[in-house]
Amino acid sequence: MPDTPDRLRSRLDGLLFFPVTAFTPDGGLDLAVFRAHVRARLDAGAGAVFAACGTGEYHALDLDEYEAVVAAAVAETAGAVPVVAGVGHGTALALEFLRRAERAGADGVLALPPYLVKPSQQGLLRHYTDLARATELGVIVYARDNAVLEPDTVAALAALDNVIGLKDGIGDLDLLQRVISAVRTTHPGLDFRYFNGLPTAELTGLAYRGLGVTLYSSAVFCFAPDLALAFHKAVNGGDDAGANRLLDGFFRPLVELRNQGRGYAVSLVKAGVRLDGLDVGTVRAPLAEPAPEHVAALAELVVRGRALL
Repeated sequence: MPDTPDRLRSRLDGLLFFPVTAFTPDGGLDLAVFRAHVRARLDAGAGAVFAACGTGEYHALDLDEYEAVVAAAVAETAGAVPVVAGVGHGTALALEFLRRAERAGADGVLALPPYLVKPSQQGLLRHYTDLARATELGVIVYARDNAVLEPDTVAALAALDNVIGLKDGIGDLDLLQRVISAVRTTHPGLDFRYFNGLPTAELTGLAYRGLGVTLYSSAVFCFAPDLALAFHKAVNGGDDAGANRLLDGFFRPLVELRNQGRGYAVSLVKAGVRLDGLDVGTVRAPLAEPAPEHVAALAELVVRGRALL
């Protein structure tokens, strides 16, 4: 049985894993390789699996593929950790993805920004409220891009029993602090969960920790779990010297490499998984593969990073 929202809230801990979606050479789903990817990271210590989300190319999956990916993650985890599925697009289509996530056995959903438009706070509140009221699953709202949520909006969403948290992909710490304060003031004692959802979240891990936000998604965990886990242990264990050593020697250079190409937050990660020995295929259009010299640079960077451990 899927987790209740309260159980999901209590189980979200540790390093959050956002697997890539594996494709065959002809572009179809490769669920066997996807499950191997999930299994390897479960064995490495993933705290939760966020299937068919941004790193998993949610935007490129049709409804049947999406359901198959989420179901594969649920089957492979077998309840060991929660499975959260991405839902997005406009409200009508997001609701259809939500129904598929329920049918596939997901424990919760990550509500991605609505497609294309720049809505008002009233419109965002209506969109996420419609999603939350359509399901008994726990809902995590993802603030990023065109979904910039003001404190009062988040506080209103937190009043819904199954909206359990906010993933912040904006990076405005002033805004996030005001959000945290508003929710704390409006809902005293509520265990509302906050997540650092920036690309390569490790780079801002120390800053978010200062706000009390310690949960984050790690793209590096997809292809170099030892480096991701070492940083996670350092930043949450108060070993700032160790965290800074990895920041300076690996994560900052990784971000600089990632910034050399559009879509590299996904395509470079997928290349990294292939470098690690699992052929998960290439990205689907409209993303494109990273330049060969950038893949080579990533391989060298991982070697240098591991020398720091």
